Amino acid sequence: MVMHNPYATYQNNTVTTSSPGELTLMLYNGCLKFIQQAKQAVAAGNIEDKNTAVQKAQAIISELMITLDVKAFPAGKDMLVLYEFANSRLIDGNIKNDIALFDEAAGIITEFRDTWKQVIQLNRQKQYGNVSEI
Repeated sequence: MVMHNPYATYQNNTVTTSSPGELTLMLYNGCLKFIQQAKQAVAAGNIEDKNTAVQKAQAIISELMITLDVKAFPAGKDMLVLYEFANSRLIDGNIKNDIALFDEAAGIITEFRDTWKQVIQLNRQKQYGNVSEI
């Protein structure tokens, strides 16, 4: 008898039915979650968990960098520099066990996340704003 995890099913459905914009928002939120986990691990003195969390945050930043189309989106070059800086803060924070460096990276990612959330909201308003109720 196979036991299904309803939460895992929900997560899978959320990812497979989300728009590209919503997936990007999920990446930002995931990155922030892993940075928070790294900070908690530093505070607890758990170096292994800190390193794992930092690596997960870095993987997300790498994915954001790889998928950024700097040719079609001129501001993408500036975003790329900020992603690289956030990544370097994570590397340095990992080496030095410095929560302040994790906070710097989180600040940058939070700005991107909040801006991206606004873009999604504006697009939804444009898409559905003229729909009147029946």
